[in-house]
Amino acid sequence: MTHPPEPLLAVTGLETHFPIRRGLLRRPVGAVRAVDGVSFAIPRGKTLGLVGESGCGKTTVGRSLLRLVEPTAGGVRFAGHDVRGLSQAALRPLRRRMQIVFQDPYGSLNPRMTVRAILEEGLVVHRLGDGPERLRRMTAALERTGMPAAALARYPHEFSGGQRQRIAIARALVLEPELVVLDEPISALDVSIQAQVVNLLVELRRDLGLTYLFISHDLSVVEYISDDVAVMYLGRLVEHAPAADLYAAPLHPYTQALFSAVPSVDPARRRGRIVLPGDVPSPANPPAGCRFHPRCPLAEAVCREVDPPATRVGAHLVHCHVAARELAAGDAATASARIAAALTAAAAAQSGSQATPPG
Repeated sequence: MTHPPEPLLAVTGLETHFPIRRGLLRRPVGAVRAVDGVSFAIPRGKTLGLVGESGCGKTTVGRSLLRLVEPTAGGVRFAGHDVRGLSQAALRPLRRRMQIVFQDPYGSLNPRMTVRAILEEGLVVHRLGDGPERLRRMTAALERTGMPAAALARYPHEFSGGQRQRIAIARALVLEPELVVLDEPISALDVSIQAQVVNLLVELRRDLGLTYLFISHDLSVVEYISDDVAVMYLGRLVEHAPAADLYAAPLHPYTQALFSAVPSVDPARRRGRIVLPGDVPSPANPPAGCRFHPRCPLAEAVCREVDPPATRVGAHLVHCHVAARELAAGDAATASARIAAALTAAAAAQSGSQATPPG
């Protein structure tokens, strides 16, 4: 009997809490639960898209994996290594195999350093190669990202936003990593440049066998680049599935609401707009039961009291009491359609009640 290969990255019950301190002695009086029990795995050479509203904890997940932010609890295994259990000295050689591309190409590159110094810094820290070998690596990384070798002598302010992001990608590539965390890598770029950078990332993954965690709020781009997609809300994953399955039949009401906001020129894929009431609760004081229930038009009594367990249909995972009941009565496509219809009816009833003048 053959066992499936171990994923390159496996995350189990990841938690990252930031203490709230008050008083003269700055004693902790609570915590912001930015990430609160997140689990997923990424096979080698694949891309996991992580989506959700601003403030849901997506970026904190990416930084916690690399221990740029220290997790509070949970497990992170990369290529068989327990990342959380390593000392800083033991973690350093592993870090060259795990790189990150930050959201803002204007803030992530030191304006006082030349491109050569920026790219060479990681090679110096990890003691990789001599002068000629480092120059070869830097030149190759720039050329792979579509930048000329002459860029090595220039400063970041001499480049456009798209060129700066290519340099940031080259900085990650120069260390020949296996995993790259892409934290909103195109959100700060012009729309005309975004497609170029996304296609570049697809080519690099294909040619170099890279594994990506692609963090974004652009659902169209996530669908294009990802093999699997995880949806995050208030520090937790609410749905996780292969990209094709999730976009064809989203099951969680929050996922349905997210997808309804995506414009489409294809009438067959166009969804009725679902506007969620209220605001996202504070991660310092998350609601009991399902964390989405204060904004969910379909919330029931059980949703307010019991945290929904995972319901699995094949490779499709969802945390929702309503979706679990619908799945028990039919397949994923039917359940998704019934949930969408119920959400649309609830939204119409809400708008109708708001439009009716008081008697």
